[in-house]
Amino acid sequence: MSRAFGIVVAAGASTRFGGRVPKQFLPLDGETVVARSVRAIASCPGIDRVLVVLSPEVLDGPHAAALRDLAAVVPGGSTRMRSVLAGVEAADGADLVLVHDAARPFVPASVVRDVLEAAARHGAAIPALPAGDTVKREDAGGFVLETLDRKALRLAQTPQGARRDWLLEALRSAAAAGAEVTDEAQALERAGRRVAIVPGAAENVKITTPDDLPREPGWRVGHGFDVHRFAPGRPLVLGGVAFPGEAGLEGHSDADVVFHAAMDAVLGAAGLPDIGHHFPPGDPRFAGADSARLAREVAREIAAAGWRIVNVDLTVLAERPKIAVSAAAMKESIGAALGIAPAVVGLKATTLEGLGALGRGDGIACHAVALIGRAR
Repeated sequence: MSRAFGIVVAAGASTRFGGRVPKQFLPLDGETVVARSVRAIASCPGIDRVLVVLSPEVLDGPHAAALRDLAAVVPGGSTRMRSVLAGVEAADGADLVLVHDAARPFVPASVVRDVLEAAARHGAAIPALPAGDTVKREDAGGFVLETLDRKALRLAQTPQGARRDWLLEALRSAAAAGAEVTDEAQALERAGRRVAIVPGAAENVKITTPDDLPREPGWRVGHGFDVHRFAPGRPLVLGGVAFPGEAGLEGHSDADVVFHAAMDAVLGAAGLPDIGHHFPPGDPRFAGADSARLAREVAREIAAAGWRIVNVDLTVLAERPKIAVSAAAMKESIGAALGIAPAVVGLKATTLEGLGALGRGDGIACHAVALIGRAR
């Protein structure tokens, strides 16, 4: 049975991308772009080994060290073609090689599989997409020279697969002639080899500029919870609304469990520390503090971090008091403090059916869920 090696080319300087860090080493979903590309190739069942081609300048650095846990590391050359050649030469023992750009971290497993199978069948294969736009040829003066028939045009992607001996011969021949091919298929074409085409994938994009990197998701969800025991002699405040005649709650501030849960929910959604960090319970500045005022501070911090609060949904767990008569006022107060409309403040209450400490009427708790979005 033939052996297939993957070769991930990551030796470029990313001059078109710009920035201090080459694009292949930028973070993406908890790992680097190149690491994700390596995993995409290595996860194909037919791949026996993966090599990563890196610039000699980074071989002793942390990026190379991290990649050695995933693949063998090979020093590259001065151009992409020469880096590919170095990788193919290092793939000793392989019958087939699949060469993949590190800047294509989203390649689907189906594309890797299809290229591998077609290369094994035909000797060489690439994934490609039809040209979706009308294609023009430009003259030297910046005018349209002609319109090409796009029905026969294809946009090549990677990985590009081939018999190792075919590709090694083709790349060495191109290097000896002083030619610089832009992909493996071009080298094979120059050598007179036929290259099969399999369907590519729209999601198999190449990261060329910063706009090609996926942006952080625009929505986040957070959960908050707070509970306080009753403390007779204190006023009861829930959601910024006083409940005269009811026993209050024990706490350093006004012990408003509704606002406390809501604040923790929005802070958690933004990945910020909880209210205990912002308003320490031992800090005399917050003794008896109005939690609506604290919520306004939290809302300002959320905005400063580049987020906007979309909505909050609150569930009060208590045997008493009944909050229905004050629900509208509570929603108004919560919305005003958080900078959202009362209509997007969800507020419900439930009893514990006599179960546990809350069911015995020892205190009040509140669950909160918040949705935040990127500020426009």
